[in-house]
Amino acid sequence: MPHAIGVRLTRGISLGNERETWQDWFAWMAQTGFRVVDVPELTAEMKQDADAAGLSVGTFDVGHLQVARLFSRDEQKRRDALATVRDGIGQAAANGGKLCFMCLKPEDPATTRQESFELFKEVFPGLLAFAEQAGVAIVLEGWPGNAPYYPTIGCTPEMLRAMFEAVPSPALQLNYDPSHLVRLGIDPIRFLREFAGRIGHVHAKDCAILPEQVYMYGRHQPPAFGHGIKSSEGPWRYTIPGEGEADWGRIAFELELSGYEGAVTIELEDHRYKGSVSEHRRGLVKSLDHLSRFFS
Repeated sequence: MPHAIGVRLTRGISLGNERETWQDWFAWMAQTGFRVVDVPELTAEMKQDADAAGLSVGTFDVGHLQVARLFSRDEQKRRDALATVRDGIGQAAANGGKLCFMCLKPEDPATTRQESFELFKEVFPGLLAFAEQAGVAIVLEGWPGNAPYYPTIGCTPEMLRAMFEAVPSPALQLNYDPSHLVRLGIDPIRFLREFAGRIGHVHAKDCAILPEQVYMYGRHQPPAFGHGIKSSEGPWRYTIPGEGEADWGRIAFELELSGYEGAVTIELEDHRYKGSVSEHRRGLVKSLDHLSRFFS
């Protein structure tokens, strides 16, 4: 079944001295052939601008800092953050939002994943009940977080099995992004099969494993003296779809088998297509060309 292809936009999308407005980006996306946009927040104005451009809204964010504070060791911070996140979900839902994008990275990166899991069991049952009532699903990103702690929960089958068992709400879903799985050494096809019923959104991002850099640095420690590759920790780098390890033909087939009917949005974090609006857009166009072979 065909899937709409879109783009994830972030607050940092204006590059260098080029100050493109949301309206500029929306117009370019629609003219280029994209149909969906993931937004950093879903205000009435942004929804109106997307509608005017003929774009559907995919995911919305509610603030990474507030999500991190849901896992604070400070109980009052958790309560305040929960109220703010609930308000953000409610406001986005009032503007038609259906998918809330979250990365469950704690406020203090030294927080262990076991600690975060205990806080997840405390905070998320109520939050998910609220989201479900609002008609919103929370989709979890599998980015493991920064070195040296990699503290994000919801990235591996081990943790996800425990999370879904502890909090089985249907409003808890996954943002399937094979790039994170590739860098972690987790089979992205097996993962997709296991969690097929929980896939609420898909990011089209890829990851290349760099053999020479693996030899130099190994797989589990960033380089001691740095390296010049953006969106990389040395032995791997994020790429646009088609320039990494992910098999997008197989992914499209498995998504079809699973009954997934949502969007596939490009999250561009590729070293080769950064630094200017024109380079960013060149990477998006190349990504669209590759994905269109499988998703349209």
